[in-house]
Amino acid sequence: MHPGQFPISFIITIDGPAGSGKTTVSRMLADHLGFDYVDTGALYRGVAWQVLRKKVATDDNAALKRLCQNIQLDLIREKDGLHLWVDEVDVTGLIRTPEISMAASAVSAQPAVRDCLLGLQRSLGRNRRAVFEGRDMGTVVFPNAQVKFYLEADIEIRAQRRLDELPPEKVADFRQVKTDMAKRDAADSSRALAPLKPAPDAIRVDTTDLSIGQVIDQLMRHISSS
Repeated sequence: MHPGQFPISFIITIDGPAGSGKTTVSRMLADHLGFDYVDTGALYRGVAWQVLRKKVATDDNAALKRLCQNIQLDLIREKDGLHLWVDEVDVTGLIRTPEISMAASAVSAQPAVRDCLLGLQRSLGRNRRAVFEGRDMGTVVFPNAQVKFYLEADIEIRAQRRLDELPPEKVADFRQVKTDMAKRDAADSSRALAPLKPAPDAIRVDTTDLSIGQVIDQLMRHISSS
């Protein structure tokens, strides 16, 4: 499929819990379609990185609002992929730790952070063909997206995938990774503000027993028929 086959504004959302494969799938799908790829989870991780750096409490909505009013977040495409810069610091290699994951989950439940990032995310989708990856893309950020997907998988598989993604210097215990993942699942799914859940019109894909190629094939079939 060629990008020119699509309208100038065409949004595909891919939501789902950690380890469901949505990052890899979103990147590959965007490349396959010739679309832009936007990792919105990185934005929350960037805020979390600054929150921990500034020693701001993750449940202090007033302090988070002040931080968000002054933070500068930039997603910049470079030769090796999409990089996130926070206040002129490239944090791409610093935000994929369990500590950042839990902090990102905590701050994403705060209205000040979601309000700050909602406008930014929508502006990133204006008049462009893009695949947006996240946790509330199809439910909150882009409720009118042309195509919505929700990826899911067994937690054992998801925990192993996350463990495999960690660099050698970040050795972790499988049971701890699984426990942390279950905690984040519970926190993301039960929060009052923009909980993690499939949009009513999202196409759900269980990736537990599928290869990346098989997942892409499924998504492409749905996109072709949309």
